[in-house]
Amino acid sequence: MQPLADRIRPSSLDDFFGQEHLIEKGKLLYEKIMQDDLHSMIFWGPPGTGKTTLAKIISSFTKREFIWFSATFTSIKEVREVMQKAKESKKSSIVFIDEIHRFNKSQQDAFLPFVEDGSIVMIGATTENPSFEVISPLLSRSRVYVFHELSEEALIKILTRALEKLGINSSNKEWLSEIVKYAAGDARFALTTLEIILSMTDVEKEFNRELLQEVLQKALLRYDKDGEEHYNIISALHKSMRNSDVDASLYWLARMLESGEDPKYIVRRLIRFASEDIGNADPQALILAVSAKEAVHFIGMPESDNALAQLVIYLALAPKSNSVYTSYKRVQGDIKKGEIYPVPLQIRNAPTKLMKELDYGKGYKYAHNYEETTTAMECMPEELRNRQYYIPKEVGFEREMKKRMEYFKKLKLSLKNK
Repeated sequence: MQPLADRIRPSSLDDFFGQEHLIEKGKLLYEKIMQDDLHSMIFWGPPGTGKTTLAKIISSFTKREFIWFSATFTSIKEVREVMQKAKESKKSSIVFIDEIHRFNKSQQDAFLPFVEDGSIVMIGATTENPSFEVISPLLSRSRVYVFHELSEEALIKILTRALEKLGINSSNKEWLSEIVKYAAGDARFALTTLEIILSMTDVEKEFNRELLQEVLQKALLRYDKDGEEHYNIISALHKSMRNSDVDASLYWLARMLESGEDPKYIVRRLIRFASEDIGNADPQALILAVSAKEAVHFIGMPESDNALAQLVIYLALAPKSNSVYTSYKRVQGDIKKGEIYPVPLQIRNAPTKLMKELDYGKGYKYAHNYEETTTAMECMPEELRNRQYYIPKEVGFEREMKKRMEYFKKLKLSLKNK
């Protein structure tokens, strides 16, 4: 038997709930569908928001040939063969490409000539950002329509309609409202959950929360380790810690861990954060981050969740400074501009007689031989004298770093003037 989501899939715009910003009367897409005058387009949005459903409605509405492709099962040879047939037909065909982001560049290139010459109107559906996943020539010839997560109201309508189609009294709204709460805007998840519940109990009887929890096991977390949301959530974690929001930081950490993210990936990002956003304002942050890495490797998940939570709390509440990050960027910028100079002779290594004869190491002063444990010896190339890369902030331990810099600067100046 077909899944419930397929069995009750609407065949007309009147039964399509949600995405009103796209398909209300008077909207461009609505009018184009009604006139059977479509242009190439990309449907972009989270799973279960109606992308494929809208394509099926278009297929039943249009008088043109409607060709279905799934990136999961279609080879480039099949694409070219079908496209050639479409080119030979008298009327422009509509080609729907499900999960277009799974097609590689060569496969996407195979559609391009036929889109360009008008042989086909392409509709691509993707959960990934088309800016990164669809080749530029196809993207520039298509209009992107953004599908949003479905509202609770839209999901209730979809579930109610499903029960009506099945001939079930939908007066008990508690089941539906609880399913919607966990569905995170995904109609497919909501319908699948309802279908499982219907196979286990009579929803016309009283609500059973324990059964619902057994079916759900855990709430649907909008997360894809290979997709855009993966980067959205790690970005949310990074920016929450940077903003010293400890509760938000813990939330985004849990979103990742509970979704099955590799804890080694998370801890790598936290180690980077410890240097990039805290640095010398609290040098202990990097030490704790590396310790958390050891905990992750040693005990794994789920036991290392507390070690990661401990680290995230510490990083979120630590004093922040990006001076290490910006100082390296300054050096990197100079090098990229071509400021590449020879090492001053006095600090060159001189392991051979020839090198010594060439004055390698001449004038070198061993700091430990001096009471001040520093000297006025120049270590920068002549062209970069007085260039300052590291500019500490007046925050945390970096205040102490700033004092030390000023101390050594004055000391070196006095030694130079002796």
